Amino acid sequence: VYKIVEVVGVSEKSWEEAGRRAVETAASSLRDLRVAEVMKMDMKVEDGKVAAFRTRVSLSFKYES
Repeated sequence: VYKIVEVVGVSEKSWEEAGRRAVETAASSLRDLRVAEVMKMDMKVEDGKVAAFRTRVSLSFKYES
């Protein structure tokens, strides 16, 4: 059985880095991650300029009972 959770990563550089941060941070507390699917990408805008990239990732991991 697998459980699915959504996490959001943030980066000042790119969507790819934001997604990588989301997965790596989740991996520190979730075991046996299987699939990461990018659900949504957006940007934080401040004073008319891009301040940060955000990537929402759906992660599946093995659920232990």
